[in-house]
Amino acid sequence: MSKAKIYYTLTDEAPMLATHSFLPIVKAFTKPADVEIMVPDISLAGRILANFSEVLTEEQKIPDYLAQLGDLATQPDANIIKLPNISASVPQLQEAITELQEQGYALPDFPVEPKNADEENIAKKYAKVLGSAVNPVLREGNSDRRAPKSVKDYAKVNPHRMGVWSSDSKTTVAHMESGDFYGSENSTTVENEGKFRIVFAGNDGSTKILKDVSPLKAGEVIDSSMMSISALKSFVEKAITEAKEKNILLSAHLKATMMKISDPVIFGAIVETYFKDVFAKYKTVFGELDINPNFGLATLFEKIAGTPQEAEIKADIEAAIENSARIAMVNSDQGITNFHVSSDVIVDASMAALVRGGGKMWNKEGKEEDTVCIIPDRTYAGFYSAIIDDMKANGAIDPTTFGSVPNVGLMAQKAEEYGSHDKTFQAAADGIIRVEDENGNTLLEQKVEKDDIFRMCQTKDAPIQDWVKLAVNRARLSNTPAIFWLDKGRAHDAQIIAKVEKYLKDHNTEGLDIRIMDVKDAMLETLKRAREGKDTISVSGNVLRDYLTDMFPILELGTSAKMLSIVPLMNGGGLFETGAGGSAPKHIEQFIEEGYLRWDSLGEFLALQASLEHLAQTQDNKKAQVLSDALDAANAKFLARDKSPARKLGGLDNRGSHFYLAMYWAEALANQTADGEIAEKFTPVAKALQENEAKINEELIGAQGKAQEIGGYYHANTDKTYAAMRPSATLNGIVDSI
Repeated sequence: MSKAKIYYTLTDEAPMLATHSFLPIVKAFTKPADVEIMVPDISLAGRILANFSEVLTEEQKIPDYLAQLGDLATQPDANIIKLPNISASVPQLQEAITELQEQGYALPDFPVEPKNADEENIAKKYAKVLGSAVNPVLREGNSDRRAPKSVKDYAKVNPHRMGVWSSDSKTTVAHMESGDFYGSENSTTVENEGKFRIVFAGNDGSTKILKDVSPLKAGEVIDSSMMSISALKSFVEKAITEAKEKNILLSAHLKATMMKISDPVIFGAIVETYFKDVFAKYKTVFGELDINPNFGLATLFEKIAGTPQEAEIKADIEAAIENSARIAMVNSDQGITNFHVSSDVIVDASMAALVRGGGKMWNKEGKEEDTVCIIPDRTYAGFYSAIIDDMKANGAIDPTTFGSVPNVGLMAQKAEEYGSHDKTFQAAADGIIRVEDENGNTLLEQKVEKDDIFRMCQTKDAPIQDWVKLAVNRARLSNTPAIFWLDKGRAHDAQIIAKVEKYLKDHNTEGLDIRIMDVKDAMLETLKRAREGKDTISVSGNVLRDYLTDMFPILELGTSAKMLSIVPLMNGGGLFETGAGGSAPKHIEQFIEEGYLRWDSLGEFLALQASLEHLAQTQDNKKAQVLSDALDAANAKFLARDKSPARKLGGLDNRGSHFYLAMYWAEALANQTADGEIAEKFTPVAKALQENEAKINEELIGAQGKAQEIGGYYHANTDKTYAAMRPSATLNGIVDSI
């Protein structure tokens, strides 16, 4: 019998560092169950190298692990633990390319605006690693995210700090009233299997195929929508005026990493509108320097550095800020504004932090203030308006009594907006963009003006059926009401509502409380119940899944990294995601500067426990179940003893938390009676860890306070990183001897 395999992904930034500490423990502890831990590299650097093997030496080449995992996700024996990865913006991609080039990899530069066929081919290859390149490939199932009982219980006893909400808070959400994706969306359900293509027809009679023939499946929902850039800029002008009149901050909240085509353009329109006088005055200079507002102020400052007009341009930018609405800051100490880098503007994280913090963001003096939150598209802006209105009316939530809001999310097979990247385009001229079938019949169309954003989305029928089934099962298993968050006024959601109503009839829903509610109403009902201490399952589409599973965990637990995120793959396998919350760039920066990593690996611990349990159930591996049960007990003790990393130097950091998890896991394995062989193996391990606790802590804490050299930010040196993340010779000796 071949070994069971768990695929534990190597990703980026803080999770990558944590893996170099935790992985040796995982490999050692799972060995007795005959489990092999595979470590596919799906980091940003790894994905770049996999796509450019033709320019690399034999020693430099690596397999396309992401493609391999995508294939594996369709197999019944798939067991994948997915850690957070960088959803790369263009500036991040360029930084990674530069680092790899400096390490001796002969990669081409990224052509932002391709000038010829060769550059177009290079740009297409790099496009494969931009934005949300990983998740759509691996997510061959729908999402089941919830706070584990042990985590929720801990949060109630040890509540995190909540900001104070005032009824007279000036914080608001500003959104477009027309010309946005919501207002322009049209949608239809495909009756027969066929094909489609996307074609631009210019008002001057020209035509261009934007996307060549692609398959359509019977029953799938397809949508098209557009955002008017002129309407967007007019809206931004009004938002600036509102913030200035209220004398509060102005902030933008987008998803410029996941929505890698549309949202950087929207971000650029906001930046260009705010600094319209600067862009008008220096139009020629900016053209010569190839300055693109989509990349924000950081890239602009880089490109003007050393030019004769650098000081003058900087002075005009400062004057513009002084005379307009004050911009919210990402880092007040370093002068990094909300308009500096598009990848800093992550709506699900930033708005959840704002709600937790009493509706405040930071000004340039490092003080908290109310803000006008620019969320241009109405599709999800109402979600945030509703929760802000509730907080103003009822005050901040109390984590000690607040109920839980697990989520069942529709995301399988690139459902909805997050699968739209290859069908999103910026119009090159005035005209019409059509979605046609293979016979040239128009399925959907949008009238566009130059620079408008067109988007087509697909949602296949099988994932919708699976999503409804998962929602009913979760409601039944947990005896919890479930609300489908679907807006009947949105064209896409109207099609989905019809399918939900149809497929609910295929299941026994007797005795269950299952409702379909508009997004705003669903938010208010869910909050009302949660304030009463009641749980409610949110059942949502793909993007809203992301927003909900940041917002509620951050309110409930203080962080979204402690969520249990299970993706039951449609063909029987399992994908286990280690919570939400991104890959924490500030954490790796702190580690490199002072040898302290505050990343909390609890998400990894929870995912591993669920992964082992899945393996035990699907492959009848009884020893894997023993490991899973013991890890569950270890996780509970880990929380009860408060062994998560402290925030500051000198306390327990990520490496120390791994030590305590290992000790508690070994103790649980030694004390269990289901498998005598495993108990015998781990009894001396537990004893050695207990007896050496003080010495191990001394070695781990002694390694703090020093700058770390790991050989690269995006493409670290493996040996150096293991050395930095495993500084306790005593702990290493015990673990490696198992």
